[in-house]
Amino acid sequence: MYKIASIGGDGIGPEIIDEGKKVLDAAGERFSFDIDWTAFDIGADRYLATGDLLTEEDIAELKKFKAIYFGAIGDPRIPPGVLEKGILLAIRFSFDQYVNLRPIKLLEGVETPLAGKTAADIDFVVVRENTEDFYVGIGSRFKKHQKTDLSIARELYNVKFGLDIESDAEEVAYQIGVITREGARRVITYAFDRAQERRKKLTSVDKANVLSDIYGLWRDVFTKTAAGYPGVATEFAFVDAVTMWFVKNPEAFDVVVTPNMFGDIITDLGAMIQGGMGLAPGGNINPKGTSMFEPIHGSAPKYKGMGVANPIATIWAGSMLLDHIGERKAARAVVTAIEKSIRDGVVTKDMGGAASTAKAGTYIAECVRKGK
Repeated sequence: MYKIASIGGDGIGPEIIDEGKKVLDAAGERFSFDIDWTAFDIGADRYLATGDLLTEEDIAELKKFKAIYFGAIGDPRIPPGVLEKGILLAIRFSFDQYVNLRPIKLLEGVETPLAGKTAADIDFVVVRENTEDFYVGIGSRFKKHQKTDLSIARELYNVKFGLDIESDAEEVAYQIGVITREGARRVITYAFDRAQERRKKLTSVDKANVLSDIYGLWRDVFTKTAAGYPGVATEFAFVDAVTMWFVKNPEAFDVVVTPNMFGDIITDLGAMIQGGMGLAPGGNINPKGTSMFEPIHGSAPKYKGMGVANPIATIWAGSMLLDHIGERKAARAVVTAIEKSIRDGVVTKDMGGAASTAKAGTYIAECVRKGK
């Protein structure tokens, strides 16, 4: 028996989570395990009713679970960023989910926009650091003569540009990226471990040729960690070059590890070369704590309740959840069933089919249950 938390969230989130649960329960039937689901009412409706985003009580309760199955966050009634920061990022930081894991895999039967590439060419994993870099929230924005602590910005502008902020700059904004040796070490170690399980190649992505302090530390940690993995081939790549090579030669990659901001960017590119956001799952992982698995697309509120949302990314995220809790055969069976559903044309409108959200989920669940 596995105790798993679920958060449907906003928009299409509850619908796609329902289909994901359906498939994971079917996997449990076939592979002899049960899931005890506990649903949490966290999202836009509760926020509008109570003003609560993620409370201390929520955190205390969610901490009891090894995994969270998450739908989507975002609602047009609430300004952008409020729910995303107050719930999604708050969960990631509260549970120190320092690994963002994104499989970039072209499933059988899915078309990629890359000419001449097939499923044999697109099969790699991006490991994105998830709690540091420019996402730590150190920064500010202020106008001329505004009373605030200008010490950091004043130093930057005086040294770099010879400007006196108070007299020369009408408005200034700054954001500081932070990488710690320990933060880099743990996510890079995780990536090396994944590479050892796969094709034994690891690519480190950064921008150390320009941002040499912050990403120079990243490279130092990568090089030191690599010494403990002599069987894994390694390489460095600048982020701008990687965006080109993802498109030209995706087959060259096995596992990619990258700081937070660059990982945020290149994984969306990865999602498109694997067929689109509707096919892209993600995991926010703390190997020793509570992890969270979700589709990476948004809440699509205009499609809420219409039964047309594509549940595949959510179901695939469920496969990642099963893999994380140790049910690896079940995890593989879920992906196999997704591929059969695609081959058989039982897919939603965005993939050229006519199936509803529920019909697609039910079909995949039956394929899992019957071992097809």
